[in-house]
Amino acid sequence: MTATIATARRVGRASGLGILLAAVATVVWSGSFVTSRALHDSVPPVQAAFWRWVVAILAVAPFAARAAWRERHVIRRHLGYVTLASLLGVTLYNTLVNQAGLTTSAGAMGMVMAASPVLMAVYERLGGARLGARRVTGMLIACAGVVLLVGRGPLDFAPGGLWMVAAALAFASYSALLRRRPAELGGPAFLLTTFVLGAVMLLPAFGLSVAVQGGFEASAGTVGPLVYVGVFSSALAFFAWNKAVALIGAARAGVVYYLQPVCVALLSWLLIDEAMGMLHVVCMALILGGVVLGTARSR
Repeated sequence: MTATIATARRVGRASGLGILLAAVATVVWSGSFVTSRALHDSVPPVQAAFWRWVVAILAVAPFAARAAWRERHVIRRHLGYVTLASLLGVTLYNTLVNQAGLTTSAGAMGMVMAASPVLMAVYERLGGARLGARRVTGMLIACAGVVLLVGRGPLDFAPGGLWMVAAALAFASYSALLRRRPAELGGPAFLLTTFVLGAVMLLPAFGLSVAVQGGFEASAGTVGPLVYVGVFSSALAFFAWNKAVALIGAARAGVVYYLQPVCVALLSWLLIDEAMGMLHVVCMALILGGVVLGTARSR
């Protein structure tokens, strides 16, 4: 009996930590939608994505370079898997978000990204996992809040919304891949390797962007947001999200991700004066209620 109680406590602590880490990643990523929108007229999307990952590599390397070198044979053995994860989570996802920021409000970007948890749940179910009635109910309630917000909000699917749909698909696919990470490949080594490979795959598009669009002026208004998304939205948030998925699974972490429209709406209202009315408040209450229900652990 004592051993059973101790095991239950360990599971509970791991579950609580996973939910907390998923929430941290979600809040930090919400800020990146605001910065993407704020930079839309000063930094070309591909260039913003590339420099973001350069900053992230510099932030992660002191803590992960030794582990990556030690696990280089594992990385080489699973290079196909790591490359696919890099393409989806690093090269494509954030570049698509930046591209959407050219024509779509931060609030609308957050709304579309709320499709990711549904895709994560589908992936996990296809993988044989049972989602449970409580989690599905919570997901549906949160999804209803998002749908209501989208149905009445200023959402433009052409073209920015479509870029965000592609970003949601890339992120959900990346999250599903995290559950298949080789056990012998540690988190820090995986993180640094995906950042480096993702940045390398962005190089051709970056060079083309510089040649066609020119560079951008380095100022506090451009460098500051790039440092934020590089250090916090990339290094910190990806580490937290990867660990959360390892602890509680993509579907359950995805329920927490429904908080993103709430966080984006609040941040865009506070920082860049995007409108927010009573409808937003009602939808936020629905989303929060769904998240609480969907992440609660069955006894």
